[in-house]
Amino acid sequence: METHRLIKEIIEEKKKSTIKLLQRLVQEDSVRGNESKAQAIVIEKCRKLGLELDIWEVKESDVLDHPFYRCDRENFEGNPNVVGVLKGTGGGRSLLLNGHIDVVPEGDRENWTYDPYGGVIEDGKLYGRGSTDMKGGSVALLLALEIVKELNIPLKGDILFQSVIEEESGGTGTLAALVRGYKADAAIIPEPTNMKIFPKQQGSMWFRLKVKGKSAHGGTRYEGVNAIDKAYTVIQTLQELESSRNKKVDDPLYRNIPIPLPINIGRIESGKWPSSVPDLAVIEGRVGVGPWESLQQVEKEVEDALLKMNMVDSWFDQHPVEIEWFGGRWQPGDLSCDHELVEKLCCHANEVLQTTPIIEASPWGTDGGILSKGGNIPVVVFGPGTTEVAHDANEFIELNKIYQTAEILSLFILDWCNKES
Repeated sequence: METHRLIKEIIEEKKKSTIKLLQRLVQEDSVRGNESKAQAIVIEKCRKLGLELDIWEVKESDVLDHPFYRCDRENFEGNPNVVGVLKGTGGGRSLLLNGHIDVVPEGDRENWTYDPYGGVIEDGKLYGRGSTDMKGGSVALLLALEIVKELNIPLKGDILFQSVIEEESGGTGTLAALVRGYKADAAIIPEPTNMKIFPKQQGSMWFRLKVKGKSAHGGTRYEGVNAIDKAYTVIQTLQELESSRNKKVDDPLYRNIPIPLPINIGRIESGKWPSSVPDLAVIEGRVGVGPWESLQQVEKEVEDALLKMNMVDSWFDQHPVEIEWFGGRWQPGDLSCDHELVEKLCCHANEVLQTTPIIEASPWGTDGGILSKGGNIPVVVFGPGTTEVAHDANEFIELNKIYQTAEILSLFILDWCNKES
């Protein structure tokens, strides 16, 4: 009880500097390829905390042969990964705290009430791109580390803090850290779960479909075959596949998720001229992979569904849809709800929140699958922020949730890292 009281006091004392840190991070536009300035702020904070730092630029040659590597970015120069280690005294269990620094583009600025890179605070919320996904979570990790340092209670196990690039594009940053040798007895990723605990995470893959048509003059369009019209059929096939896949989901952790395994169409391009019939439509999207599935299983399911389209439209007999699995791939993660990592995190969340935390499964991918499947590390996703505002205009995070997360994590760290490994 005395330790918990001290943790609360330290959080009160650190609130102002914590907000300032998050504002500075949000004010850096760390979209893909532009992560360096935000990482510099993280490095500065880690140095103040006295962490042993490893800062390195990812090289494709380091991860190229790994079966999980799939990335369409060729150059990582100037945008490093950062790992800070708080060494324990030895004999305890280690803990990996993983956050990503990259954010998705802000979209149409006209839809934002506040500057997406302003870090404006109003009614206890901080607004800006990356505030909830997931700079707020990373700041909670750093606050938890600050608390542990201030408490000056010796830890037996090591804590490994990671600020990685490329999560939004498939996880090359976390994969590079894993290949570099960073493993632990457990990992927590504070993606925006709205304080729910996710022992299972969906995986996902990007796809690109090329739908063929036949060009003609727009005035005699009946002489051509419009690729956009055929794309409608393809999209309908994918919607039917999404429906049939989700009808088979019976995992209770997904019972409150409207679409556990979504297939999302994110981009369509077709046509070059208003008066011409387009002969090609390109559809790009992502398909969700259940924790119980492999990426290869889902690939085959999608490909089989597309091959069967000739049964509803003979055009596809001679002009099958070409599919390319490109860019990002997120491995699914599956940890038992009975695992000690889940139970202990639930216990400390209950202690802070005064209510039993909800355990669910994520309907989106994280870097957790790389750690669990690639490193055999038990992983839980748990953090402040909400998915509903991630990737959207007027993204925000409730500051109080950051403090609560840090409070829970600092209690968890003292518990977990002082148990014998």
